This record gives sequence, C-alpha cells and structure tokens, in this order.
Amino acid sequence: MGLILVIILVLLLLGVVPRWPHSKSWGYGPSGGIALVLVIVLIIWMLGVI
Repeated sequence: MGLILVIILVLLLLGVVPRWPHSKSWGYGPSGGIALVLVIVLIIWMLGVI
C-alpha cells in the first residue's frame, strides 16, 4: 500500500512540472507542495509506519 502511494506521488510530482506557457508564472507552488507531501510520505514509509 505504501509503495503504491509513493508511486502515485512521484507521478503527481512529474505532472506539476511547469512546461506549459500558462503555468510558467505559477512558480514552484504546485511542485513544491507535492514535493513536500512526497518527502513526508517517504519519511513515514522509511520509519515503517505505513
């Protein structure tokens, strides 16, 4: 279950990369938020909680 969650979060992280013209002005907001969630889940996963 935890591995599936990590895979989904990595795919979300790749999906928020600002490569479209309308999203270049967003900055690091979307990818920074997903990256923060990914780091938290990875830490919890390495501690063995999930």
